[in-house]
Amino acid sequence: MELRGERVVLRPAGNGDAVILDRIVREPAVARWWSPPDDYTDMLAVTLGTPGGEVVGAIRYDEETDPEFRSAGMDIFLTTAHHGEGLGTDALRTLARWLIGERGHHRLTIDPLAANTAAVRCYTRLGFRPVGILRAYQRDHRSGAWQDALLMDLLADELT
Repeated sequence: MELRGERVVLRPAGNGDAVILDRIVREPAVARWWSPPDDYTDMLAVTLGTPGGEVVGAIRYDEETDPEFRSAGMDIFLTTAHHGEGLGTDALRTLARWLIGERGHHRLTIDPLAANTAAVRCYTRLGFRPVGILRAYQRDHRSGAWQDALLMDLLADELT
């Protein structure tokens, strides 16, 4: 599977991507929001949209396949060298279009930490709306303290 956005390509992350993705997730501005995953092979590598493009991050999704609750969740991280360039928005929009158009989901969710205002702004630009605060939702892997998250959702016809 390869998904092409305007400026990024999403492709399955392979074992060869683990070193660079692990380095990215440990960058201080990324590590503030992400703990290093045990395995990157359940993610899609976010690459610059050129042949053999540079790996700049990863995106993942999960699906609820019960027909009565059909929906999907997403999450993303990018290297700080490319923050603020719109690559995250492009990657999320690309994955959202695939989840809605090809996988048949009518609703998408994302749950950034409430303090991650840059992520919340990005998701809002795509059309995600706040649903509510998930209190003491995620344990900070550095301090052990519980942190609140903001549950956001997007209906299929709201994707910008």
